[in-house]
Amino acid sequence: MTDHGFDFHTLTPDVQLNAIESVGIYPQSGLLALNSYENRVAQFVADDGQRYVVKFYRPGRWSNAQILEEHAFCHELAQADIPVVAPIYREGTSLFTAEGFRFALFPSVGGRGFEVDNWDQLEAVGRYLGRLHQVGAATPFQERAKFDLDSHLYQPRQVLNEASLIPEGIQATFFSDLDHLIDAIAARWHTDWPAIRLHGDCHPSNILWRDGPLFVDFDDTRNGPAIQDLWLFLNGSRADQLAQLDTLAEGYREFREFPADQLQLIEPLRGLRMVHYMAWLAKRWQDPAFPRAFPWFADAKYWEGQVLAFKEQLATLQAPPLTLYP
Repeated sequence: MTDHGFDFHTLTPDVQLNAIESVGIYPQSGLLALNSYENRVAQFVADDGQRYVVKFYRPGRWSNAQILEEHAFCHELAQADIPVVAPIYREGTSLFTAEGFRFALFPSVGGRGFEVDNWDQLEAVGRYLGRLHQVGAATPFQERAKFDLDSHLYQPRQVLNEASLIPEGIQATFFSDLDHLIDAIAARWHTDWPAIRLHGDCHPSNILWRDGPLFVDFDDTRNGPAIQDLWLFLNGSRADQLAQLDTLAEGYREFREFPADQLQLIEPLRGLRMVHYMAWLAKRWQDPAFPRAFPWFADAKYWEGQVLAFKEQLATLQAPPLTLYP
């Protein structure tokens, strides 16, 4: 299951420029590469004076139907006055193809970084996520994937087993502790929640701050429990997380009932993300961009640290789940 295939080596600047011009937009500046590894993303200024972002999708990851469903969701959110960056339509479509690459164009928008420790901003994020989930709950995705143990836990476990990146001296301990963590997550996982359309990867770096939050990068949008879009804002001590959770809930409740019955999923979801992230790096390691960007991933100290992280997450899973203030 390791990705031996694609490293974007044929996506040259000329290919990118020709692709953009094929849909009637003509760059007048160079392409400024933006921070993206799964896909290739660049910003440019066109001859109409507008700034755009072009996103070239990694082949084989999503089907055309899945990408178009993502785009349609973004437009549905934008039409509901929820601040998202939606793709641009040209001649009735938002997904284009050139020389074997699929790509989309977006308006380039600016903004400051979202301040996680700013209570007013955190409450506003909760408010807008309540609105986003209102729209997301109207109807589920038909093509996009769903949060489940297979895609985020069992398949990643297989990827790590096949990747041959873990130092031989700690392999037995690593996989033993990983399997203990997997068993603990599976024992606490349940699917007794409505599957709604989510942002899917709603961490602070995917929010820009203007007059309020602006949600970007819906590449990982999928069906799942509402709490998935909320727990990534929780950090620090348990007391810190309780205060953050209460602030998010205060804003969220203005538009939608807060999913308090899903709080027990927070630590299982944190464990899923931990395992899935390692497997994502391992699966993409043949792409030269990944060793350059994540050199520590090949260091034995990283894998030793993950063994400790497994133990810490296992202990957290055994603690009582977070609860809202009464």
